[in-house]
Amino acid sequence: MTPVSIHSPHGRPPLRTVQVLGGGTAATSAHVRSLAEGLVARGVRVTVCAPTETEHTHDFTGVGAEHVHAPRSSDPGSVSALRAACADADLVHAHGLHASFRTALALGGRHTPLVVTWHDRAHAEGARAHVLRLMERRVVRAATVVLGTTSALVDRARRTGARDARLAAVALPGPRTAPRTEDPDGARLKLLAELGATGRPLLLAAGALERHRGHHTLLDATHGWRRLEPQPLVAVAGEGSLRGELQRRITDEDLPVRLVGERDDVADLLRAADLALLPSRREGRPVLAQQALHARVPLVAADTGGIPELVGDAAELVPYRNARALADAVVRLLGDPARRDELRARGARQAAGWPTEDEAVAQVLSVYDELTRPRPLP
Repeated sequence: MTPVSIHSPHGRPPLRTVQVLGGGTAATSAHVRSLAEGLVARGVRVTVCAPTETEHTHDFTGVGAEHVHAPRSSDPGSVSALRAACADADLVHAHGLHASFRTALALGGRHTPLVVTWHDRAHAEGARAHVLRLMERRVVRAATVVLGTTSALVDRARRTGARDARLAAVALPGPRTAPRTEDPDGARLKLLAELGATGRPLLLAAGALERHRGHHTLLDATHGWRRLEPQPLVAVAGEGSLRGELQRRITDEDLPVRLVGERDDVADLLRAADLALLPSRREGRPVLAQQALHARVPLVAADTGGIPELVGDAAELVPYRNARALADAVVRLLGDPARRDELRARGARQAAGWPTEDEAVAQVLSVYDELTRPRPLP
């Protein structure tokens, strides 16, 4: 990434931005880190307001940003901390609905431009769903610009009352560590042995073990390929509230599935896999889908949310919650090497058209420049 200064003309001080992150998903946090790194490299002063544990994981200060602890809650203390952090900001950029809602409260009455990025749609049932709609309305009316990571999110922001809603350029951040130098074939065989998948197809799913991720549909689908020889194994990377429930099903039904917990080597697991599976709903730009296409691993995904827009014709798309369709797609692909090769080639072409980290930073800087006025000399 080539550093480019964004000093204002006539010696004015550099832009000062505050990025607000309420914890968020790992993908959202990684995006904010990438954005902070790119902005700092271009001479922008960046403060990241996020929970301390998120700073420990993503190291915003390591790329030159300042970190301010901001709890996830919307209590008065949290809002006051945000208000103080944003006091002398030229522009504030909040990521996700909950962080954006707290930021809107903190900026109430100020004329500081507020940019909001919606990375995914918040979801709830019953009374909680009504609360989320009210929060969405409050946020889009406070925001100067809403950036949505999918066309559906942009449309939703406009329907909710956004004055200015645009499609965000969001990139898949590159790895923070150097690539491994060991023999890739040896590493793959080692991982397959660890998982118990030596000599059998490995199918990889990744994501929090929560209801909307579609893991029960995935377990249902495994009945459709249990009679294959050799029998495929599904590895599920992630943790969450459904672990006990899912593990009981795996044990009681003797399913060819392993819950492998939180992993920091998902990219390696993916390279060892024959197929990637994404049965989830409400996805914006799911990291697993992006990683799979970049790694040339055939993907089977639910035809929902932002997934079709993201992958185009480079994946097998099946109806959400349709276990039979998911199973049929997996069996069909495992038996059709030519189709797998076709998806690998299409995936590489599709991924080549996605925004880069540089392009994502450039878009954000363009929005910032548009919204900020010249600042007087101190």
